[in-house]
Parts: sequence; C-alpha cells; structure tokens
Amino acid sequence: MQYRRFGRTGWEVSEIGYGMWGLAGWTGSDRKETDDSLNLAVESGVNFFDTAWGYAEGLSEKILGELIKRYPDKKLYAATKIPPKNRQWPSRPEFKLSEVFPAGYIIEYAEKSLKNLGLEQIDLLQFHVWEDSWAQEDEWKEAIQKLTKEGKVERWGLSLNRWEPDNSLKTLKTGLIDAVQVIYNIFDQAPEDNLFPLCKKMDIGVISRVPFDEGTLTGTFTKETTFPADDWRSTYFVPENLNSSVDHAEALRKDIPEGMTMPELALKFILNNTDVHTTIPGMRKLPHVRSNVSASDGEKLAIDLAEKLKQHRWDREPTQWSQ
Repeated sequence: MQYRRFGRTGWEVSEIGYGMWGLAGWTGSDRKETDDSLNLAVESGVNFFDTAWGYAEGLSEKILGELIKRYPDKKLYAATKIPPKNRQWPSRPEFKLSEVFPAGYIIEYAEKSLKNLGLEQIDLLQFHVWEDSWAQEDEWKEAIQKLTKEGKVERWGLSLNRWEPDNSLKTLKTGLIDAVQVIYNIFDQAPEDNLFPLCKKMDIGVISRVPFDEGTLTGTFTKETTFPADDWRSTYFVPENLNSSVDHAEALRKDIPEGMTMPELALKFILNNTDVHTTIPGMRKLPHVRSNVSASDGEKLAIDLAEKLKQHRWDREPTQWSQ
C-alpha cells in the first residue's frame, strides 16, 4: 500500500480507502463478510474509512467504531458525514442553509456520530450535501468553529453533489474546509478543470468517490442488468442511464491493457493523478479488498494510455434520477 499526504492535515492516508456506503441501500450485504473485509483492509494497509450517519442511520458508523476498537495499535482515520436535515440527496439550489444545516443541527449530529463511533474526536466530519451559495453564511461557520474548539472534530470537509464539482469553490476559499469529496473516475473528469487546481493551491485534501461509476466501470453490467426494488441502484440505473453507461464501458474495453481488468484500470486512472490523495471504493467482499488494494503499487500508467483515457471523459448534468 502506498500513502499520500492528505493536504494540510498532514495525515498520511492510504491511496485506497474504504467506502462504507455498501452497508445500507444495496442488496447483498452480510455483516460477517463485511467485518472480514474490513479486517483484511486494515491488515492490507488501508487506514482511511469513509462512512456517514445516513448509511443505515448510524449503523455504518457503529461498525467503523467497532473496527477501530479492534485495532488499538493502528491509526485508522474516521471520516463521516452530517445528513441534510431535510433528508434530500442531493441538495438543490433553492434550498436554504436553515433547512439543511442549521447550527444546532450540525452540533446535534456531530454528537450522534461521536457516540456511534465511540470516539472523543472525529477525524473528518463532512457535510453530506452542499450548495456554494451558503459559503458566506455565518451559521455553519460558527457551528464548526465551536465543535473544533471543543475538540470534538479535528477537520472539516464537503461531500459534493453528483456532477457538480464547482458547487464548492467559494466555500473552499473561506479557508474553513480541509477536505473535499468528489466523484472522479475515468468518465467523470470535470474536477480536473477548476476544483483540483484550487485544492492544490489551498492544500486541501481530495477524496475521489464513486471510482467505479456505481458499478459501470467494473465492466459487469449489460443493458439487461436489473436490480431489486430495495436496491438504491434500481432508481439510479434507469434505462436512459443504464444503456448509455454500458455503451461507455464497452467503448473503454479496447483501451484496457492486456493483463489488466477494467476495475484495476479505473483505480489506476485515479491514482495516476497526484491531486487525488485517496479513493474510496466500496468493498463488501474479500476478493474486492484484495483486488482493489493491489492497485496501489506505486506504478504510474504509461503516458500514451493516460492520454487515451482522457478521451473517455463523459460530462453529465444532474437529472431527476442522478441523485
């Protein structure tokens, strides 16, 4: 496992982190298998774990807290998120800060996450949605400064809405945000335009989420793929999205080097960019942990391959189903 300095936090975080959303809203989750996978991840060098209160109303946070207790001799970074008060993912421009993150609510959910995690201090607490129009409002600033002063939260971050990487730039310039989590993968390259240069300039940590485009970049979907009604993906991969996603994945196959899988290439693409400090694939099964961790080997992509992958950029606009 390779490690990168996580912006001005100075933390040395594993290039491959662990996304813990898969514990809720997806079919096929098994608790023992999850714990085995988490243990293997730690033993393989993973030290950055991203969860949220919104992942099964705190259950995912509790599972992470138990993991941290199992490894008292290792520093495992716990990143979690405050859910929007109106429970709307993603946020929308017309939403007011007072409806989504009022000060008392921010403090209330920081306390809930601390209890779920069993920690005295959260390493990174992120806003689970965001609107850049809130940048200059005092309420969120006063709340996070209070929690920081009390020692309950060390660092603060934003988790950006799907396909809206620039919906954060004014907020980052306040200097109060230490990390940003954004969708970045072979298809979603837009963060390279404005977000990454600003983060580099301000020494802000960058977390790449959705490295496999919700599964498209595993190369296993077809236009006939379906998901159970209680699986989140059944509402995301509507025919309009599934068909075009499969088409883009199929177009990528010709550029996969011999001996490399599509998921491996997807992770290698992200790690090839030094502006990214960690990426957080979901890993519910032991083989997934092994294969994902192996992508962090310190080897860069061939220059010509990296150039080819730029041609697979797919700019999308938020829609009703993009959530």
